[in-house]
Amino acid sequence: MEIRDTRYARAPDGAYIAFQTTGDEPIDLAWQFDWLGNVDLIWEAPSLGKLFRALSRFSRLILHDRRATGLSSRNFPAPNLETRVSDLGCVLDAVGSTRPVLGGERDGGAPNALLAATTPERIRSLVWYVPQARSVWTPDYPWGAPPEYLELDERALEHWGTAGYGRAFVEQEASGGHNIAEEAEPIISLLSRHMMTPDVATELARIWSETDIRDVLRSVRVPTLLITHESPSDGAAEAQHIASLMPNSTLKVIPGEEETADEVELADVIRQFIGADRPVDLGTMLTTVLFTDIVGSSEKQAAVGDRGWKDLVERHHSLVRAILERWGGVENDTAGDGFYATFDGPARAIRCALEVAERVRDIGIEIRAGVHTGECEIVDGKAAGIAVTKGSRISSLAGPSEVLVSQTVKDLVAGSGLSFEDRGEHELKGVPDRWHLYRVIE
Repeated sequence: MEIRDTRYARAPDGAYIAFQTTGDEPIDLAWQFDWLGNVDLIWEAPSLGKLFRALSRFSRLILHDRRATGLSSRNFPAPNLETRVSDLGCVLDAVGSTRPVLGGERDGGAPNALLAATTPERIRSLVWYVPQARSVWTPDYPWGAPPEYLELDERALEHWGTAGYGRAFVEQEASGGHNIAEEAEPIISLLSRHMMTPDVATELARIWSETDIRDVLRSVRVPTLLITHESPSDGAAEAQHIASLMPNSTLKVIPGEEETADEVELADVIRQFIGADRPVDLGTMLTTVLFTDIVGSSEKQAAVGDRGWKDLVERHHSLVRAILERWGGVENDTAGDGFYATFDGPARAIRCALEVAERVRDIGIEIRAGVHTGECEIVDGKAAGIAVTKGSRISSLAGPSEVLVSQTVKDLVAGSGLSFEDRGEHELKGVPDRWHLYRVIE
């Protein structure tokens, strides 16, 4: 067994993210695992070890373990999508990678897509092997896992870390049309117990089952290579659907089955793609917008008088700005008694809104808030466009001390500890279609 040097990047909340770099070519390729991840042992997995050795021949390959897994800090909760993006950014900063290619397999490509959509200037391109936008079946996403597959997944987790897990995993994948060789059972069992504990495995599976990134994909503008195989055919159909959502994507369908793929051939497909550096339109990016305003402002102004209202608004503004700074929000505009701010992650925007709603009660007022994530145009350095209008309209529908969010936001914050109450579909003034909204439950 070859021992590689493992280092650690420290996240703002104190978590240590284990990472390795291999190869010294000029292009950085940061790759995220799908499920079985441990930066030391992953090299012993026959197919992945062979793939990573091939990739490191033409790139500086950057691998890392998710927090709560592998060699990363285990004393932190299983990460949601937004946390995975933040941790990836910490690793890239630690290795001095300024414009990498981001690669990943299955759900490993999800944080890459979100990072590329929110900071396109930082990312050279994406490579997504066997892409998935969500994991669970819905009528408009028929490639997700059916209920019986999820039941098999739960049974497999009962054997986590044992020889029985390898067998259960192979049987589970076979039920979905993926034929994994029995010889892989021992390494799968070994990786499972070195990767994470059963409770973390269960939580990560739950988080991914509640996550849907389809709305994110429409905002990814960097060049993207999607790779899949002819068999099973539903995998090719899923990749074609995802390609239709991504405006600057190329789909490569490799003949044969995924289970019998030639890792060197796969690496060569990736090598040919990342060798090309194409321009990226930086005029738009995925942004989370937050709107707040004071409830009953006219009545309050009449009650306290002009001088009292001026003092109250100044206290409100000072309080909101301090909370925005705490949660990484960027003030875009202040109109009278309302704030418009942007964030690079929806969970932070929600928690900021909740804190504002709680803290302003201390000065005798209440606010309403709306949060939406969407593709925004950048005009004079500020986010603009229909996504901003949606956020404003959502805010106007909230009641006193309420935080309302769009379906897109709810689908992106699975695993964040936030809970929601379904508020049904609504028309948003000046915005086409009807929109599903949710109230954040504290």
